[in-house]
Amino acid sequence: MKDLVSHQLVKYLEGRGIKHIFGLCGHTNIAVLAALEKSSIRFINVRHEQIASHAADGYARITGKAAVVLSHLGPGLTNAATGVANAALDCIPMVVIAGDIPSHYYGKHPHQEVNLHADGAQCEIYRPFVKRVWRVERPELFPEIMEKAFTLAENGQPGPVLVDVPMDIFSKQIDPALFERQLKNAKALRKPAMDAATAEDIVSLLGQAKKPLLYVGGGVVLAGAAEELKQLVDHLHIPVAHSLMGKGALPDDHPLTLGMTGFWGTQYINDSCREADLILGLGTRFKEADASSWYPEFTFDIPRTRLIQIDIEPSEIGRNYPVEIGVVADLKQSLSMLCGVARQKFPNGIRRPKLIEEIADVRKMFKAGNIEMEQSDSFPMMPERILAEVREVLPRDAIITTDVGWNKNGVGQQFPVYKPGSILNPCGFATMGFGGPAAMGAKLAEPNKIVVALIGDGGFGQNPAQLATAYHEEIAVIWVIMNNNAFGTIAGLEKAHFGTTFGTVFEKNGKSTSPNYAEIAKAYGVEGIRIQSAADFKPALIKAMEMNKPVVLDVPMINNPVPTAGHWNILDIYSPGQHIGHVST
Repeated sequence: MKDLVSHQLVKYLEGRGIKHIFGLCGHTNIAVLAALEKSSIRFINVRHEQIASHAADGYARITGKAAVVLSHLGPGLTNAATGVANAALDCIPMVVIAGDIPSHYYGKHPHQEVNLHADGAQCEIYRPFVKRVWRVERPELFPEIMEKAFTLAENGQPGPVLVDVPMDIFSKQIDPALFERQLKNAKALRKPAMDAATAEDIVSLLGQAKKPLLYVGGGVVLAGAAEELKQLVDHLHIPVAHSLMGKGALPDDHPLTLGMTGFWGTQYINDSCREADLILGLGTRFKEADASSWYPEFTFDIPRTRLIQIDIEPSEIGRNYPVEIGVVADLKQSLSMLCGVARQKFPNGIRRPKLIEEIADVRKMFKAGNIEMEQSDSFPMMPERILAEVREVLPRDAIITTDVGWNKNGVGQQFPVYKPGSILNPCGFATMGFGGPAAMGAKLAEPNKIVVALIGDGGFGQNPAQLATAYHEEIAVIWVIMNNNAFGTIAGLEKAHFGTTFGTVFEKNGKSTSPNYAEIAKAYGVEGIRIQSAADFKPALIKAMEMNKPVVLDVPMINNPVPTAGHWNILDIYSPGQHIGHVST
């Protein structure tokens, strides 16, 4: 007996273990919504599709599996695009199912059709950033396409895919056996592995190096390889620097963790990378901000420093620096293999007590340099105090999402992270507005953990309607709005190079035009607290944690710039030869 495609799609998703779908209704996807009504899958209803895609992104980062977004055509699909692109640049698996115009109306310009260059071509909008686009032309092809979509999203270098479905396809009849057949496929594929000879070569080079260094990217976290990384570090005592995406892969209080590199890295960390004689790069692209725009005098001096690179994606190897050894392999297996070989070659391990002592001393000096600001009673608050008190109050396994500005760059530099995968940053696309919805997705994935969104007023203002979803779905996220009344980082750059903050500060005639976000929260039914003094913040955060419901803390903050020791090429573009940076404001 045949059944509706929409019903069979929902059963297939249930069979794959999908627990949540993020999305927004439209006339092209209501057949699927109707099928979801009696499903075990929980539909997370949003007020804007960008909220759906960012929430799905956060959810996938915590679960390690592809999250599902359900979108309407046209403006629904384009609204979601920013969040999907953010997931793509951070290698986060996601399956976007989008309704489209009826297949029998291609080219006639039915309601909301995109057909400026090709008929029924809305799916082409996503082609530049997703791993693959499918448009379902016949109902009997849909089951196979769905299986391919999940497999591609979750394997190799993970990322989003788009399945574009003409609305009439959802309402056609199909033989359930076509979907049932797909559920018999293996859902976890075997990954490429490092061979023993290659591991032997790499460990030999690491053992011979005078100043070896591991450079860790987000690929280590995505591969679930943090424990294997720690074992290798503990055995060979090799220091670890990381990209922003790699933060937390090795706990920040591990004695061999150096910290984040690049523009917002410290002088000691950048110098450690530049002076290394051998770097083993693990799951990283060596991106611009992490590599100080690839200027050799700031962070990485490769190929003077020899580079070995391991990544699941061949195109990442040698992308920005030439490699001596490049390995396409799963990082969890590779690090396990390297650990085994290291134990054989160096049964007693390698010890570097002077290096550990040096790293500890540098940490103490950095902390001492920040202590005045961390304890300052200034109001609006110092960002350093906000971060210090958040860290003091939160448990080690709390999940933190960031956005763009102090709450991302300052967190990367100054905020200790202790559990791999417990910090979610918008890195590749650096998307303003990511932090809040991503926190909701993370909380849905880990309902028993405390989840805090560290977000600026500019970022929160992108989509305050996220509060409607948090209230409706009872998602107990805490938003800490680091409110500097501006797009603060850009304001600092513009002031430094052009002597003005035009278009970046939320003031008119000397008065703030920012809303009271605590009152906005209350209008949505969410608890809102406006911080009135520096002393108010920590007790308010503790109270928010105890409430176990969505809470907004609106925290006025001074717009101090994040200190930098690396470099960013835009400084040379704006002020060539003048060595001006935003810290000089």
